[in-house]
Order: sequence, then structure tokens, then C-alpha cells
Amino acid sequence: MSRTVAVIGHGMVGHRFVEALRTRDEASAWNVVVIGEEADRAYDRVGLSSYVGAWDRTALALPGNEYVDDPAVRVVSGRRVVAIDRDSTTVRLDDGTAVDYDALVLATGSYAFVPPVPGNDSPHCHVYRTLDDLDAIRADAEAAIARGGADRPIGVVVGGGLLGLEAANALRLLGLRPHVVEVNPRLMPQQIDEAGGEHLARMIGALGIDITLSSGTREIARAGDGLAVTLADGTVVDAALVVFAAGVRPRDELARAADLATAERGGVLTDLSGTTSDPAVFAVGEVAAIEGRCYGLVGPGYASAEVVADRLLGGDADFPGADLSTKLKLLGVDVASFGDAHGATAGALNVVVSDPINGTYAKLVLSDDAATLLGGVLVGDASAYGVLRPLVGSSIPGDPVALISPVTGDAPALGVGALGDDAQICSCNDVSKGAVCGAIADGACDVAALKRCTGAGTSCGSCVPLLSQLLADSGVEQSTALCEHFEHSRAELFELVQASGIRTFSGLVERFGTGTGCDICKPTVASILASTSSEHILDGEQASLQDSNDHFLANIQRNGTYSVVPRVPGGDITPEHLILIGEIARDHGLYTKITGGQRIDMFGATVDQLPDIWRRLVDGGMESGQAYGKSLRTVKSCAGSDWCRYGQQDSVQLAIDLELRYRGLRSPHKIKMGVSGCARECAEARGKDVGVIATENGWNLYVGGNGGMTPRHAQLLAGDLDTDTLVAYIDRFLMYYIRTADRLQRTAPWLENLDGGLDHLRSVVVNDDLGLAADFEAAMARHVDGYRCEWKGVLDDPDKLARFVSFVNAPDVPDPTVSFGESHGRRVPVLLGEPTVRSNA
Repeated sequence: MSRTVAVIGHGMVGHRFVEALRTRDEASAWNVVVIGEEADRAYDRVGLSSYVGAWDRTALALPGNEYVDDPAVRVVSGRRVVAIDRDSTTVRLDDGTAVDYDALVLATGSYAFVPPVPGNDSPHCHVYRTLDDLDAIRADAEAAIARGGADRPIGVVVGGGLLGLEAANALRLLGLRPHVVEVNPRLMPQQIDEAGGEHLARMIGALGIDITLSSGTREIARAGDGLAVTLADGTVVDAALVVFAAGVRPRDELARAADLATAERGGVLTDLSGTTSDPAVFAVGEVAAIEGRCYGLVGPGYASAEVVADRLLGGDADFPGADLSTKLKLLGVDVASFGDAHGATAGALNVVVSDPINGTYAKLVLSDDAATLLGGVLVGDASAYGVLRPLVGSSIPGDPVALISPVTGDAPALGVGALGDDAQICSCNDVSKGAVCGAIADGACDVAALKRCTGAGTSCGSCVPLLSQLLADSGVEQSTALCEHFEHSRAELFELVQASGIRTFSGLVERFGTGTGCDICKPTVASILASTSSEHILDGEQASLQDSNDHFLANIQRNGTYSVVPRVPGGDITPEHLILIGEIARDHGLYTKITGGQRIDMFGATVDQLPDIWRRLVDGGMESGQAYGKSLRTVKSCAGSDWCRYGQQDSVQLAIDLELRYRGLRSPHKIKMGVSGCARECAEARGKDVGVIATENGWNLYVGGNGGMTPRHAQLLAGDLDTDTLVAYIDRFLMYYIRTADRLQRTAPWLENLDGGLDHLRSVVVNDDLGLAADFEAAMARHVDGYRCEWKGVLDDPDKLARFVSFVNAPDVPDPTVSFGESHGRRVPVLLGEPTVRSNA
């Protein structure tokens, strides 16, 4: 008979335990009941800060947290366990129900420590731990901003460690001025040393964040609508809110009440197998004091979950030890520490390269004979972290100063080849170089396949560059050929078109390809030709290359009819245009719907109706919305500062300007944009390829956000920009994407696969390290000057108009396969047969 394991806590580690248990062959021996206190099922708490601005809980959900395909797993969410009865082997919930167990796993994690400061329970005091905490912080911040005032409201953050700096960034994104108070003499005292802390404080202070070091908080008192925060030296800070981010404590109260052994400094005491003082009870993650020590990182938590799962299935695994290395980007600043970062080992030697002008600091900690790497600290540039961390405990491959000095001239950078097979590539999931190389030898030929095979790169993602290096070093050939007719990639074809001046597909395939082409290369070349000139896409030979939608400049629907979408820049529309759309829809019997991009879509038009419909739209002052093309679709906006009391900039006008600037821009895939007038993010800009969010000082630019099968939040490229700089950066970003992306590759996977990722993109777009900024901007200027409405071009050309008939030989005969019915009071298509119009294309 199957036994039952109850898991208290549905966080990252609790979820990992369930996955580890249920994916093993012996898993049928156990049924699982997971009890989570939060209403949200397991989510990525490490990425909690990405919730700010997006406010999308589903984006942080861990894959598989619903266990929909596993009937042996039951999840109880939003319920708190109030007691453990070890005698009857049951746990009791706050609703009075009980769960019996044969084995119990405590995955209760930790809670935010709040210092015993008078007034710490005042209104507007928060902790930074859960999605609900961030929602409460957001509500307070928005209320403070709504009250107005000449200066930005101040948000005090108590704690200058990793979590405190993340909280400070969140307050900054919410429109507050953060003031970080840290009792230690440096920021991030657990991770970096004094000199590294000075570099970090200097760079973060330059971002407009106030920092007070070597100071505690004496008192918090109500002061009008806000708080008066008195620091240890008597300084009083008038704040809108306070966020406590002063560390965490293990949630061991249930274990204590059940008389389980606990460690001297808190946490449920376990041995290396994860077993507590009761052999039927185990502890994993932050609540587990493994041989007396708690670990506050996800990597050790995952390792403990794997060990307990193995033990429940009859194995003999033990906790392998913990890698406490960290690599992160705080407020745009790279920070990393690994191994014995503080040089606590007797006789340790420090090698330091400090460059305060360029904002970089690097330290290696070596053994007393300078032969073995013990640890290190990197601030400002952490690019060497991926290779240095696995070398801890190994001989140093070369001059230690050269390992952390900027790479110049022909000097080779430290590569993954310096690592042995037992070097740990992924510390989160304990994947060695040997395991990755073995997966490559077994046929994993790209990063995605390596992630699936080994689990490397699936947690924090910092090891993904190493996976790419290992693929390259293993000699794995990854074809970049577009198709059988071109051995070139799309990016290479783009360069060939520009360099050769060839403006036809036949000329390109004759000179650089073979055969006559296919439905892969023809539309791709058509897109490249459209991206590099202002020729009409239905001119000459180009007309035969287009995708099905572009053949008739409309989206084909399931019954063979087409939809008509006129442009409505930024969602801004006049009453006259609303009336015009309504009259056209009425006269042609079209179904109308408001789209997600703030446009009005008219469905059900036949091919022969399209010219009449568009003539009325063009004569009425409207133009093609390009909803059918691989091009800019829409620029969504909120109500903006003209109407919204929270608006900080004129988001509506900017959205209109951006849509009119980039309309008709052909690209590897569709592009969507959004402009939000404040951090409330009503335009959902961080879900777009290009997202713009207003700040008190200008605009924040986000890039690489996509919806679809694998949603991605956009990432911050640059902040507090004036409008001219913002537009210049968008010009450069779009042109770089158009020139280098693969066929049908949206901006999110393009950015994910870009060598160097966001840092490289920033170097190209913001710093102009490739010297291409002027070229990109000039190319965009040519596009803007050459734009013409594609439908007006059709209406003015009798030859193009001749395409728009249902039957070439009988232009006046309607398509008999097109029919309509009604459902729930709406006109809907009925498919009577395969639409003949498709064969006409």
C-alpha cells in the first residue's frame, strides 16, 4: 500500500522535494499532501523583485506547481498548520481539518526578522518576503505619491544586505526615494569585503539612493500620514513607509511546539540525511539546521530536498555540503562572492584589482603559498564569476592578477577549459562539468537541450554562459543555415542584401543560394527586403514571396474571410473615426471586437470587399494597422498624465509618437510596445518587446518582454531617460534586433540567446561599444521618411487592386465556402469547406 508524506510549506524547496520524489521510479510508494500557507502555489521567491512593475503573480509560478498530471499529489493552499501531533502522526490545520502522515517533511522556510525597534508595528511598516508583502508596499507607495508634494516621498529600508538592496530598488521603481540604513560599516556585509562595499555604495549612491552606514534605527513614530524614523545618531527621516529587510529567521515554531530538537541559533536540527530527532519527521530548506547550521540560499535547499526524497525511497544520500557563492545584479551593478570571500583561512593572501574610475573591484583570496584559489569578490564586473567559482579549491591556472584584470589586446580570457570534470557548473542544481559534457556527447546540441537533460541553468541562470562555452569547446556544430536553399543565417543574409544591393529574391538565390526557394526562405527574404527599403511589399517579384496574410494585407480567419484593423496610435481615437468604423462594420455585416492592443478589429470581410472597406477608411483619414505583418503591431498606452492623477509623464502622446515613428517597420517577428505613465503599469509595458514606464525624472526603457507559449518579462535597459535619448535607444535596439535575429525569433528568445545577454545589449545600445549607433539611427530615419500606408499604395495601383477577387476567372462571384452563423448573440464563422481563396494565393 502507498504511504503518505505530508509536506508543510509550498515554497521553492517544498516544490523541489515533491518533484524529486515523484519523478523517481519508486515514487508509486508514496502519496503526497502539500500544505501551503500562502494562497499562491510555489513561486520563484528568488525572483520576487521582478514582480514589481509587472504585478503578474502567474509569471513567477514555478513550472508544474499545480501537479495536474499527478493524481498522487494533493495541494492544500491558503491553509496554515497549527500543530503537529507526533503520537498520532497527524498535522492539524487552521480550519480544523487534519492530515495523517507516515512521513512528515518540514519545508516552512523562514520569516523576515523585524528588529525590536519601538514603533516597528506602526502602520506603513512592512517586510519584504512575499507577493502579498509587495502588494501592501505598493499600495502605501501609491498613496504617498497621490498625496503629492514637491519632493519624492522617502521609503526607509532597514537593512543593507542583499534583500535590503532589492527592497530599495523596488521602492525606486515605485517612485519613492529609498534611504537604506545598515548597522554594519558596509553594504552586503555577508557577501563582500570593506573595499568592495565602498565601491558598491558609491555606485548605488549615484543612482539617487541615500545610504546611512554604521547606524541602527532608534524609533519609529507616526507623523501625519507618514512616519518619523529616528536613526541611532538622532537624525530624523520623514518617511512615507518603512521596509524591514534585516535578515530572516527559520520558521521552527511548529517543531518547537512538537518538542523536536532545534539548533542553538534556531532551525530544526537534522543530521546529514535530513532526519530530525523524530525518525518520521524530516526538514529541508531554510528551516533545516543541518548538523546545527541553517543555509539561506536556494542551492543548499534544493540539495536537502533531493537528499530527503532519496531517503524516503530507500536511498542512502547525505547532504553534500553547500556552495554559498552568490552572483546577482543589484540596481544595475554586478556583485559576486564565492568561496572564502573574507579571507578567514589562516595565512590567506589577497590579490586585489581596484578601478574606482570605471567602477570595478575584484579580489581573489589565495592559500598561503599562492597556489590554490580559496575565494573572491567581484563588484561592477562579474563576468569571470562563472569560471572562477568552480576553481575554488583548485590550483590557479596562471597569474592571479591576470585572472581578474580587464581583458585587453590579444590576452585570452579565462575559459571553461580550465575546469576539471568535477568542477561544479551549476551550483543551484549541483551539475558538474563532466555531467554537462556527457549530455553533449549523448546528443544535447544546444543550451535548451542541456537544461532539459541536466537541470543546469534552470534556477538562477547564472551558469548559462558556461553551457554555451562548453558547447562551443566540445566542437558541437550547430547549423545556422536558413534552409536547404541558403547556407547562410538570416543575419548573414541581411548583411548580404545590404552589401550586394540585390533587391530581388531571384537575384539573391542565384548568387548566394541554390534551387528556387521555399516557404521558409521566400518570406524571410521578403521581410529583409522590406526592412531595408520603402518599396511596397506587393511590388513586382516581392508579391509572390509574402506570407499568406501579406498577400492580401489582412489576417485570414478560420472560414477564409479576413479581418480589417485600421491603425489607432496609442489607442487615441476620434469620435469621427469611431463612427466611420461602426458604419463600415454595419454596412458590410462585420463582427467588431476591441483588441488587446487598443484597436477595433472588424471580422468577416471577403477578399473582394477589402478594397471597398479600405477606401472608405483611407478617405476618412485612417491607415493600415499592419496587424497582418511581421512588423510593429501596436503601442499600448494608459490614460496618461492628462487624465490620470497618478500619471508622471504624457504616456499617451509618447505612445502615439512611437507608433507613428515605427509603423510599417518590418522585422523577424511581430513587435509590440507599451507606454505606462507611472509605476502602476496600466499599459502592461513589461510584457512587451519594448516597454516604457514613466518616472519622476523621465522614462525607464524595458526590452525583451513577450507573451505567447513562454512569457517573458521585459528587462530594464536604461532608466530616467529624456524623450530624445529614449527614442534614440529604441531606434538602436530595434535595428540591432532586425539585423541579427533569426527567422521568426521574437525579442525575448533573441535576447536570451544573445552572447553576453542584457549586458552586451546595453553596451551596444547605450554605450555604443560597436560604433553602430549612428548607422542604426540613420537607418531608422530612412524608414520614417520612406513610410507609406500599404493599403493606400494598393488603392492607387490598378494592378495591385486586381489581386482582390475571390475567383480570378469570375471576379463577381462570391466564395461559396464562406458562411456565417450566430452564437450567444454574436456573428460567428461557419466553415463549409476549404476556402478557395487560399488556393488563389
